[in-house]
Amino acid sequence: MQLLTDRGADITPEVIEKYGIKFAALRIILDGKTYNSGIDLDGATFYKMLGVTESFPTTSMPSAGEFAEMYRELAKTDPEILSMHISSGLSGTMNAAQAGAAMVPEAHVTFWDSKTLSCPFGWQVETAAKMLHEGKSLNEIRQKLEVLQQKVYGMFTLSDLRYLIHGGRISHISGLVASLLNIKPIIGVDKQHGKYYQVGKFTSINKALQGMIHQIEAWYGTATRLRVQLLHGDNMEAVEQLRDKLSAAFDCIFDPVLPIAPVLGAHTGPTMVGLSVGPEALFADVG
Repeated sequence: MQLLTDRGADITPEVIEKYGIKFAALRIILDGKTYNSGIDLDGATFYKMLGVTESFPTTSMPSAGEFAEMYRELAKTDPEILSMHISSGLSGTMNAAQAGAAMVPEAHVTFWDSKTLSCPFGWQVETAAKMLHEGKSLNEIRQKLEVLQQKVYGMFTLSDLRYLIHGGRISHISGLVASLLNIKPIIGVDKQHGKYYQVGKFTSINKALQGMIHQIEAWYGTATRLRVQLLHGDNMEAVEQLRDKLSAAFDCIFDPVLPIAPVLGAHTGPTMVGLSVGPEALFADVG
């Protein structure tokens, strides 16, 4: 079985290379030019571009035809394909992938809706890749992914909300837009629909970071050893502040810090700082 995912997943380059993870491109359009996120545009370059333009970036997903071409090519090697994608509640990528698979009857595609994005999604892809490498069955992989989907959380905060507003992905969060100028929200992704929701709102970034600590304690208590991956737009100062707070409150195993994929950062901007968190024991039997 082969694995295909998309650039809505943030994964370390080492894991991508080790397991040969294949990606469908997600694109960014800025100042009339189109870039493939994570391929011909990295985070550092992207945020430099944002700093010298008054334009807002937009994003686009692969077409059904592009997915069909990828499935057709993969099926030449192995027709069994696990196709894992960014939350269908935040992107139409899953729908395009399903439409593409319908054009390629020789490919036997199993779909997985991550119901999340960025590093929490990346952990799902990494886990599936490791289990495939170990020869685990599709049923075993799905069972593990269902556990991760429910027990791993992601959230982020940011001080500049212009990109989030422009991207239109928070319009359904009641009361948030009306008070944007006065708050620093914590945004999470709900487990049922895979859409953004407001975890909390604060009057400063420092208070929002502390709010993340309180939320993690509510989810897991203080005795659980945690796997944590910090991510950001272009805000290492906030990353270090959040790491210090986490280290003081919990027993943490930290993954390498990741810059959020440009196609995701297009909707959050440079001030974003966030994390993926879950019990370390969930991953002890994989890889």
